[in-house]
Amino acid sequence: MQGPHDPYVRVRAAREHNLKNVDVDIPRDTLTVFTGVSGSGKSSLAFGTIYAEAQRRYFESVAPYARRLIHQVGAPKVGDITGLPPAVSLEQRRSSPTSRSSVGTVTTLSNSLRMLFSRTGDYPEGAEQLDSDAFSPNTAAGACPECHGLGRIHRTTEELLVPDPSLSIREGAIAAWPGAWQGKNLRDVLDALGHDVDRPWRELEQRARDWILFTDEQPVVTVHPVREAGRIQRPYQGTYMSARRYVLHTFSDSKSQTLRTKAERFLTSAPCPVCGGSRLRPEALAVTFAGRTIAELAALPLTGLAEVLRTDRQDETARVLTGDLLARIATVTELGLGYLSLDRPTPTLSSGELQRLRLATQLRSGLFGVVYVLDEPSAGLHPADTEALLVVLDRLKASGNTVFVVEHHLDVVRHADWMVDVGPRAGEHGGQVLHSGPPEQLREVKESATRRFLFGTEALPAREPREPSGQLVLGPVTRHNLRGVTTRLPLGVFTAVTGVSGSGKSTLVGSITEELPGVERLVTVDQKPIGRTPRSNLATYTGLFDVVRKLFTATDEARARGYRAGRFSFNVAGGRCETCQGEGFVSVELLFLPSTYSPCPDCHGARYNPGTLEVRYRGRNIAEVLDLTVEAAAEFFAGTPSAARSLRALLDVGLGHLRLGQPATELSGGEAQRIKLASELQRTLRGHTLYVLDEPTTGLHPADVEVLMRQLHGLVDAGHSVVVVEHDMDVVADADRVIDLGPGGGDEGGRVVAEGTPAEVARAAGSRTAPYLARSLRRGATGHSTSA
Repeated sequence: MQGPHDPYVRVRAAREHNLKNVDVDIPRDTLTVFTGVSGSGKSSLAFGTIYAEAQRRYFESVAPYARRLIHQVGAPKVGDITGLPPAVSLEQRRSSPTSRSSVGTVTTLSNSLRMLFSRTGDYPEGAEQLDSDAFSPNTAAGACPECHGLGRIHRTTEELLVPDPSLSIREGAIAAWPGAWQGKNLRDVLDALGHDVDRPWRELEQRARDWILFTDEQPVVTVHPVREAGRIQRPYQGTYMSARRYVLHTFSDSKSQTLRTKAERFLTSAPCPVCGGSRLRPEALAVTFAGRTIAELAALPLTGLAEVLRTDRQDETARVLTGDLLARIATVTELGLGYLSLDRPTPTLSSGELQRLRLATQLRSGLFGVVYVLDEPSAGLHPADTEALLVVLDRLKASGNTVFVVEHHLDVVRHADWMVDVGPRAGEHGGQVLHSGPPEQLREVKESATRRFLFGTEALPAREPREPSGQLVLGPVTRHNLRGVTTRLPLGVFTAVTGVSGSGKSTLVGSITEELPGVERLVTVDQKPIGRTPRSNLATYTGLFDVVRKLFTATDEARARGYRAGRFSFNVAGGRCETCQGEGFVSVELLFLPSTYSPCPDCHGARYNPGTLEVRYRGRNIAEVLDLTVEAAAEFFAGTPSAARSLRALLDVGLGHLRLGQPATELSGGEAQRIKLASELQRTLRGHTLYVLDEPTTGLHPADVEVLMRQLHGLVDAGHSVVVVEHDMDVVADADRVIDLGPGGGDEGGRVVAEGTPAEVARAAGSRTAPYLARSLRRGATGHSTSA
């Protein structure tokens, strides 16, 4: 046992996920990076072990109530960890933010701005001072009464609700009504109220039509259902709800995304006529600071907001409050996010932007003596912004903290004081610490996959850029910060779209639609999750699960028992464990913390009931098959062509380490994107397809980037077109054409700065990408690879 002032975090016998009894010592008060190929076990060590143990100890120290829950949540599989301070984690996991969550609420800058208006704003003559709550659209005191603080009014019209007036109500004239029993019930209630449900809609009186669609009344009547053969139906009390009321209710309250999307089809949305889209009450909008309302200030990019706040106000309170705001805006701008405005909704941010906002908030929290565990903070960052990120990480360390970063970007790795390289490969073939020490010493570690990229031991063969087979005219695009931008997108080649964060890359690429002349088939592969719940997983998304269930249904044991394919689904009653309803986890509600999942006490995570698990296919039950990694499954199903094709596609995009049943909620954005790509690659394609990928290399080790690039270049060689939004300069250097946007982010961007081959763009004046691209091209020529 080390002394009380042991400067190391010492991990002993870590066995979480694929870690093989790992022992590692990491110095505190350093910037330490965890590297390794995707799925090697670096996140299992940093998040699954070190952070999870710090969190467990925090729970242990709180109330006995919380201690009881820890036993349910379970402790990380580790022998012992000594020298571990309290930890704060910043992951890339997408929480599901609502439309009320914004940049201002995430950074809490909105609170300070409201305080500024409440205390030092210019009030109209005779108006009383408002509390800071009155400046928030999310409180009853501040929200505009007409739109409830949403800024938009959703209305509906007869044309939207009844698209085909030649139909009768019984034939389904009211398209907005729910399907199945609920819709039939509303029809029967109308019938009981004396409305004619068999006449064509257009023949009904206008007064009756308006009442059916728009009334706020909810009359209750006794319904006598029409007798159906063999079914006894008793009269019941039915309540009527108008079509408008149903649509608005579904849109605002439904938890189901599908139902909300359906309801949205019947609504038109327009800025609220009362508050003009500012979301606030008139009393709050009457107060100004430097001549502007709080809504006007919240709509400015942060850089513009800072300029307004610097206006010279001699009042002491105003000075203190603006001083605090300016200091906090500075950290956000430093991380390259000065183009965001406070009212920008959180769901429209990328996961990299969201993580950096949280990082900026942490920087100002002034915590000291903690371990920060970060998940790829450089994701989605242009090389020019990565330099600012390193300054911020150094500041966190300088204020007395330890910073642990899971990272693939080699500039961040080189900058670190210490590195832990995990590998050598993914899944079963990883889980060992190959090196723990200063980055320079990795040179000696032959089996490390990171070494060859960090020290550039081999050259990539230079490739002649391909010639385009045609072109696609994009634009003029006017959206976000793009103002009438027009560009020509070459077809039949690999095109990279580059530019600093917020320059408009995703907006430009988002304007590509199937309607454009020259696009036969468009496939957009984004980083949105493949599912929001643990029910959705790799096997269900790729269609592989259907094949697996058929194989189990065909076994002698299943036939003897009369089991159908549904028996082997964990989404329907019958074969699943009913305690957890086939999730394998039960949700543990914590009073004052976010709820967490813990393994089901009955099936222990297997998802199925004992009867289902007794059926075996080639010696394994269905839960064991779902537990196989893609790599192991490819061997197991080698003789089944339909399964082998899906698995081959997943291996080709470097996902051999994932388990077939791995819940969608555990996948990173990059993994989700590559699963979608694999689903596309396994289709037999006819005709020309245009593939659009937004930052496909996010979360990838350079070795995995090579695997992915082989696939994408293979698509181009097969006659398709590929467009990627990309920050990795080695990928850009290997493209056929580059479109560079900028020069800056937000209002300083949104223009095409340069376009051409990588060599031409690398020479472009005024491009912030050019110097980094030129460096990468030079390295390619001399056989020295660096960026990731």
